[in-house]
Amino acid sequence: MRRTGPKPYWNTNVARHAGILRAVPEWCGDALDVGCGDGLLARKLTGRAKRVTGLDRSPAMIARARELSAGRPELTFVEGDFLTAALPVEGYDFVCSVSAIHHMDFDPALTRMRELLRPGGTLVVVGLAREASAADWAATIAAAPVVRIVKVLRRAREPEGMPVTGPRMSYGQVRAAARRSLPGVRYRRHVLRRYSLTWTKP
Repeated sequence: MRRTGPKPYWNTNVARHAGILRAVPEWCGDALDVGCGDGLLARKLTGRAKRVTGLDRSPAMIARARELSAGRPELTFVEGDFLTAALPVEGYDFVCSVSAIHHMDFDPALTRMRELLRPGGTLVVVGLAREASAADWAATIAAAPVVRIVKVLRRAREPEGMPVTGPRMSYGQVRAAARRSLPGVRYRRHVLRRYSLTWTKP
C-alpha cells in the first residue's frame, strides 16, 4: 500500500508560513523553530535550510512531530522549555516562532532568540497580542468579517492537542519591548489577528 503524508491543514498561523519562508537567508545552514507544535513549519523549512531543529515543551506535540517526520535526518525535534533547553549560542542562521512566545516570558524569550542567532542571521516571530487601545479595537473590529470568511472558506482547524492560552501583552507593549531588545526590528500587524517581528542580527 502506498504511504501517504499527513493531511494538510490551514489556520491563521499557517497563513504566516509563506512570509516566514521568504525571510530565510539563501545561505541558511541551521534553522530553529521555537514552539514547533506538530512540526509542519519545520518540515517546510527543510526546503530552505540544510538542517532544521524544532523545539516544543509539549510531549504530545513533539511525539507527533517525530512521527510525521520519520526518516528525515535533516530534521531534529527537541522536547523542552525554550528558556532552559540546551541549544548552541550563535548556532542558527534562522530562528522563527509562531504563536508560541505568548506562552513564555516575552523579554527573556526574545533575548534568547537573539543570542541563538549567528551574526547576519534572521529572526522572525509571529505572535498574538491583546487589544488595549481604541486603535487596536478598531483594527480588530474592521478585520473581523474578513477573518470569519477566510476561516470558513479555508476550513481552518488546529492540530489535535495543541496547547492554547490567551496573550497577556498588548500590541503596544509587544512593539515597545521588541524595539528595546531588537534595535531596528520591523514590526507589522496583520489582518488575521497576528503581528510579526523581523530582525537581522548585525
